[in-house]
Amino acid sequence: MIETKQQKDFAKPLSTVDKLRLLLDITKTISRSLDLDEVLKLVMDTLGSVVTYDAAGIYLLESNGETNENEYVFKSKAVRGYEISFALIEPHLRIGEGFIGYVAQTGKSLISGDVSQDSRYFPGREKTKSELVAPIISNDKVVGVFDLESDDLNAFDEDDLSVLQLLASQVAIIIEKVQLHEQLVEKKRIQAQLEIARAVQLELLPDQDPQLKNFDISAYIFPTEEVSGDYYDWVKMFEDQIGIVVADAVGKGIPAALLMSFLRASLRSGVQIGYAPHIAFSKVNNLLWDSVEEHQFITAIYGILDATNRTFVFSNAGHNPPLLIKPNGEFRFVEYGDMPLGMFREMHYHQHFIRFDEKQVMLIYTDGITEAANEKGEEYGNERLAKRVLECIDLPAKEMIDHIRKGVADFTERKFLDDDGTLFIVKAI
Repeated sequence: MIETKQQKDFAKPLSTVDKLRLLLDITKTISRSLDLDEVLKLVMDTLGSVVTYDAAGIYLLESNGETNENEYVFKSKAVRGYEISFALIEPHLRIGEGFIGYVAQTGKSLISGDVSQDSRYFPGREKTKSELVAPIISNDKVVGVFDLESDDLNAFDEDDLSVLQLLASQVAIIIEKVQLHEQLVEKKRIQAQLEIARAVQLELLPDQDPQLKNFDISAYIFPTEEVSGDYYDWVKMFEDQIGIVVADAVGKGIPAALLMSFLRASLRSGVQIGYAPHIAFSKVNNLLWDSVEEHQFITAIYGILDATNRTFVFSNAGHNPPLLIKPNGEFRFVEYGDMPLGMFREMHYHQHFIRFDEKQVMLIYTDGITEAANEKGEEYGNERLAKRVLECIDLPAKEMIDHIRKGVADFTERKFLDDDGTLFIVKAI
């Protein structure tokens, strides 16, 4: 049984003008359509009126997931004149194999008047005696082939090739249009995801800075064009104590924002139970390890700031070391820390202790600040950060953040960072 039988004898053959009119109609339809299947069907239905053939097929190249030279295979998109059993089976040809594989590899059209005399021929249809194949080229790259077969010898000539090449160029146009449309749709989908993730991220942040006796405190997240996993929070525990957390989840977008949501809920639950920072991190670590993919983890600092004793007791899970700086210019990075949260099960975290002198400043930050780079690829780094903090150490905490933010922006000469940057300033007064 034949899927579609091409009529070879026409009662009244079409004139050249009629053929050109048909080709023009195809061009107009393609210019209005974004439906690839619809256009390919139209091309195949019209083809028989301008070129005589017995079987035809449009085959597009698609990746099969491999990484070698044979990573692309042919997929049948429109066929006519083949046995149904053959038409339902994808051609088992790769780049360079058979006529269509040769055309796909070289980008050159092919006319074979007698396929039995051509070593490149790969038999796929018993009655085929001559064949015409043209590449479908999009953006200077072969994306498929257009194949015509005939039961007669020397059935195709250069005029037929010109028609086929014209139709192949029209198929390339619709492929480009569909790809551009899909890219636009995907861009809009990603943008919508980013807006949702940004909304989630902002919802997690405190509405205002904490108020605590003997301390001036302020925090800020630098905006980026993409959403990353930066997060900070504070929780009032007693009149003279607050819990502070600054964290950075690996990755961007909704997955990172959801990780931060998970961390927030887990740590706040730990605060209510009364866990010390190192115990809270151990609990959160195991929950993360059980719940997230292997490549997901969070770096974080969580500690308790005590106004009466002027102390900060904290644990560091793989996060950037806090910066301690005094008005006299003395500063140090507190290089104590353990593994990030969620990397290994049953991790033990240590607890560290900081006592504040008068006017001493502690800065907790994320790597979006220190790794912010200028056009030369030079990073802002720890030293510049410390010097910038020292320049404004006599200012209130909120104004210090503005000064540091301007310093990073001036260094990078950019409105947005590549990664979110967070600053959390604790200033003893």
